Amino acid sequence: MVKLNKIYTKTGDKGDTGLTGGSRRPKYDLRIETYGTVDEANSAIGLARLHTHGGHDDMLARIQHDLFDLGADFSTLMTVDKALRITEAQTARLEAEIDALNENLAPLNSFVLPGGSPAAAQLHLARTITRRAERLACELATKEAINAESIKYLNRLSDFLFVLARAENDFGKKDVLWTPGINR
Repeated sequence: MVKLNKIYTKTGDKGDTGLTGGSRRPKYDLRIETYGTVDEANSAIGLARLHTHGGHDDMLARIQHDLFDLGADFSTLMTVDKALRITEAQTARLEAEIDALNENLAPLNSFVLPGGSPAAAQLHLARTITRRAERLACELATKEAINAESIKYLNRLSDFLFVLARAENDFGKKDVLWTPGINR
């Protein structure tokens, strides 16, 4: 369990921050940017949860915990032993949930515009933030060692958020579809 006795430490007042294990990096470092964007996605999911229905909230609550695991993963260099890492089982759970949700969705004949219900709009926002986190993680992987499962998890999470947004839009019946060239 994490124990936070003091919220401010003043250790970052000069523009750097600590990684798990003790090393420090500038706050603009790509690794910091990556796990900061994971945190941003988690916050967007928290907003979406204010609007979700049924068991969807339970799924999103699990994902928020996963995203804290993922943030811990990115904040810990691969050289640190016994680190908290995102696992293949967490990615597989997302895949199973995508498959289960997808069975009940109306077929897609066009791209879906972000919107529809308040829940769907928030889920689409969380999806795009997750995609940004994935892009940052891919770039980070070209510069230093990271847990490869973290990229897979982010990729599946963005897919999950898309499918869940459609489920929140009356299982796709209330999706807002793109009409190419409509404003020409």
